[in-house]
Amino acid sequence: MGPPGAGKGTQAKVISEKFNIPHISTGDILREAVKNNSPVGRQAKGFMDKGELVPDDIVIKIVVERLRSKDTAAGFILDGFPRTKPQAVSLDKELKQIGLGVDYVIYFDTREETIISRLTGRRVCRNCGANYHIVNIKPKKDSICDRCGKELYQREDDKVDTVKNRIKVYREQTADLIDYYRSKDILKTVSGDLNVEAVFDELTGFFNQQGPLDTGAQ
Repeated sequence: MGPPGAGKGTQAKVISEKFNIPHISTGDILREAVKNNSPVGRQAKGFMDKGELVPDDIVIKIVVERLRSKDTAAGFILDGFPRTKPQAVSLDKELKQIGLGVDYVIYFDTREETIISRLTGRRVCRNCGANYHIVNIKPKKDSICDRCGKELYQREDDKVDTVKNRIKVYREQTADLIDYYRSKDILKTVSGDLNVEAVFDELTGFFNQQGPLDTGAQ
């Protein structure tokens, strides 16, 4: 967990590959629902375009359905959920019903200026969905996707005003979530301001020291 742009999605993907457990991103699930113009996608789109959190009942419906898939039996990494204490409580109840639980919660503590720099510089391919950054991951040709040659664009929720609102909403609605997981003694904090390699080394060192992820736990 962590504010938008903290790097949690990037780390979730590489940790998923290292420990061979699925990376479940609610952002990806929601965007897919929006892209497919499904009923729940249409509900979510209005909130996402304004940089607001999607209501709990919509998110939980999508996440629980995904967690019931067979590939989560050996463990999973949740990215972007839960974001509020009520979501966390609901998640714990749902996981208990299917015989699962949360072993660790990684919090990416990140400065606002870092978040704004990362998100406002992000560009996405309209055709294939490939991600770039105007500073860190530049395309070979300006505003053109290396993979398919189509146009790159800036998502509405990556524009400065929307990013600032996303940060504000995140801070307001997740403060008690951090306390919730800290009270359960499963919270680990890392700096989201560090580069990708430094965070990856810290996380893999932690997981290898703790052990459960090597045996398939989530």
